[in-house]
Amino acid sequence: MMKKWLIPVGFIVFLGVILISGYNNLVNTSEGVNGNWSQVQNQLQRRADLIPNLVETVKGYASQEKEVFTEVAEARAKLAGATTVADAGKADQALTGAMGRLLAIVESYPQLKSDANFRALQDELAGTENRIATARMDYNNSVKTFNAKIKTFPTLLYAGMLGFESREYFKPTADVENAPAVKF
Repeated sequence: MMKKWLIPVGFIVFLGVILISGYNNLVNTSEGVNGNWSQVQNQLQRRADLIPNLVETVKGYASQEKEVFTEVAEARAKLAGATTVADAGKADQALTGAMGRLLAIVESYPQLKSDANFRALQDELAGTENRIATARMDYNNSVKTFNAKIKTFPTLLYAGMLGFESREYFKPTADVENAPAVKF
């Protein structure tokens, strides 16, 4: 004969297993978001490391364009000092605009375009930009998965109590639709 107390105990154990499994799943998904954000930061750092080399190469040919070089350096410093996803987005947008103006200088100096060192750096920078775009996409996809998970039943019943909150997407700053104006 089965004891009556086994049914509630079995139900409690079952709920405990479900809760632990759900918690572990949330932790894994959250760490996936963290890992993807680290990749975004890694690629942004790669770009920040390449920029001084690019700037020094271009400086040798276009020393009169000091304003653009200063702007690139300032934008790079802001990106390196960004502490939140929103700050990184703003700094990234400023750096992208400054880099666009810097690359426009290249078009004005034909001898610069033929320089092998500059070409190599430009190719590295283009590859890095592609890696950044991919890392951003992967990060936003993992945020989407995580946010959907904590907002769906039954996880929404306990996610907040366990300290899991929505994560922030990497978003470009306002006015991203308009290309930066290049003026000489």
